[in-house]
Amino acid sequence: MTLCAACGIGEDDGIKLKTCTACKSVRYCGIKCQRDHRPQHKKECKKRAAELHDEILFKQPESTHMGDCPICFLPLSVDP
Repeated sequence: MTLCAACGIGEDDGIKLKTCTACKSVRYCGIKCQRDHRPQHKKECKKRAAELHDEILFKQPESTHMGDCPICFLPLSVDP
């Protein structure tokens, strides 16, 4: 069962919890709980959001861009 990070109310109580859009690791039952919990969550949220950004940035497609730089997607030299 998923709980609101601020008040602890569960999804089973008939409330649809909303996920933090930045870090996607905590859920809230409403805006008030999100604002109340922000001071405790802010530091960890920024850290996790940066990790997610890095994962997306450096994820190299399997079939396309093979041999390309994962940052700028320019072809890398195959010669040693």
